[in-house]
Amino acid sequence: MPHPAITAYPLIPARVHEACGPAAASFALRTAHQLGVDLLWVREDWQPEKLNPRGFEGLDPARLIMARTKGQVDTLAVAEEALRDGALGLVVLEITSPLSLTAGRRLQLAARAGGSTGLCLIPEDMGSPAAETRWHCAPVFDMGDSTLQRWQLIKNKSGTLGVWNVRWDPETRRVAVVPPAGHRPGSADAPG
Repeated sequence: MPHPAITAYPLIPARVHEACGPAAASFALRTAHQLGVDLLWVREDWQPEKLNPRGFEGLDPARLIMARTKGQVDTLAVAEEALRDGALGLVVLEITSPLSLTAGRRLQLAARAGGSTGLCLIPEDMGSPAAETRWHCAPVFDMGDSTLQRWQLIKNKSGTLGVWNVRWDPETRRVAVVPPAGHRPGSADAPG
């Protein structure tokens, strides 16, 4: 039986979206991989975590450009310029402080002008009113699938909200919706 499609995914192009939660970086990389685009990843230099694109199945590290900035003002400037330029299909920026409505609107206008998609990775409970969509992304413990995640659409300017359990399908190179554990074929609680 086919599973329902994910509302607002793939992300609406030429708009800026937000993702938060412990699997937000994975959401960004899955998005880039599924779209088949080159991406720019912008983050502040002081952040101790490192992103290793070789640790992400199927993503060609040559498609990822990393930019490290002195602070959020520089992060926003680099992202705005990249979105307006349109040379890269996806611009990911890590935000550590709340965005003003003006800053969020500037990013949206730049994305629209350049045709690139933006994705702000934000701390939880810190979204911008200008974002087209906001996703909460978290891993789901499952003995049989270590890649299982729960994506919750918590803001959507263009439609409804929802929650999906997803996994990466390496054969189709797409995100696949999977039913909750109690509803999978062969489980004790499965219908039918």
